[in-house]
Amino acid sequence: MSNSTEVNFRFLSEPDIIKAGATDMAHCIDVMEDQFKLLSLGDYRMSGKNKNSHGAFLDFPESSPFPNMPVAGPDRRFMAMCSYLGGSYNMCGLKWYGSNVNNREKGLPRSILTLMLNDPDTGAPLALMSANLISSYRTAAVPAVGARYLARKDVRSVGIIGPGVMNKTTLRSFLMERPDIETVKVKGRGRRSLESYVDYVHQNFPSIKNVQIVDTEEEAIRDSDLVSVATNENGGIETYPRVKREWVKPGALICAPSDLYADREPFIEGEWKCVTDLYPMYEDWRDEIGRFDVCGTLGNEWVDMVDYGMLPRERVVDLGDIVRGVDPGRTSEDDIYFFSIGGINTEDVSWGTTIYRKAVEMGLGQELKLWDTPALA
Repeated sequence: MSNSTEVNFRFLSEPDIIKAGATDMAHCIDVMEDQFKLLSLGDYRMSGKNKNSHGAFLDFPESSPFPNMPVAGPDRRFMAMCSYLGGSYNMCGLKWYGSNVNNREKGLPRSILTLMLNDPDTGAPLALMSANLISSYRTAAVPAVGARYLARKDVRSVGIIGPGVMNKTTLRSFLMERPDIETVKVKGRGRRSLESYVDYVHQNFPSIKNVQIVDTEEEAIRDSDLVSVATNENGGIETYPRVKREWVKPGALICAPSDLYADREPFIEGEWKCVTDLYPMYEDWRDEIGRFDVCGTLGNEWVDMVDYGMLPRERVVDLGDIVRGVDPGRTSEDDIYFFSIGGINTEDVSWGTTIYRKAVEMGLGQELKLWDTPALA
């Protein structure tokens, strides 16, 4: 071990992380699978009272007497998400981002993200990196891990609710796991985003011959083997995308990385299977933000149902337990699965660490000096 007091860290731009493999979806899916095993083992740590917090949320008032203070708006927030992940990663990390839908008018993405990686022993920074692609690809890779373990092998049709960036990368990840997809049905609100999605599918996935724009959630869900719901609704339960029992095909998998309002009875009766990315995180959300009417992920609804005695806790399974073989997962071709995806910082840390180490190996990025010797020690 070196006794040097010198501390340097590596800055990695978006072009740097692309060269290091940030857009390698197949590799990202494997890394997400690996980090789910570590979550199941408990080899991780997050913030909050119960050490499972999604992160710290900074929002703004409806109005302010201070002229420079931002005011509330759709997706107007800042977010800090931190965690430690063990295993081969053995890394602490913080994802920090600001979000504003009006960024699009300036040619910028809605959210602008960075990731800081730190030595878990000394706390010294190791890397500061562009994280839009880190976050985007890990977000898309998670439902693909769900598809790897929960979807039928003979998937042919996919329903897309929300034709945004998230569902573009998610479709790419689905095809990595189920390459025989032939039909995509897409439901959205704006004609421009729908047509953009159709063009994206035609340009990138020539094996998909049938791409349909549909008018309702029912049309997107009916007869679909795989469904991804990724919308930005935030107006309460009445605005959440809807799923009714009679719409869902036997054997289907529905992935929900956003708010979703599904019939409760099939969950209560055991007809629909409940899988979360990390159940304790939703318990923390309940305590920190509120119940399902405020925080509309499926995981939050299941926490409410468990709390109210409507759903046995053991019927909600973490994906990591299925990956590790603790839970058998799909046992019938007709099993219907719902996968609640809340987003976990360990995903950013695992993929970010993988890309950082590859960048070091390739000599990418810019080495920045924190100090040679600290002025205060």
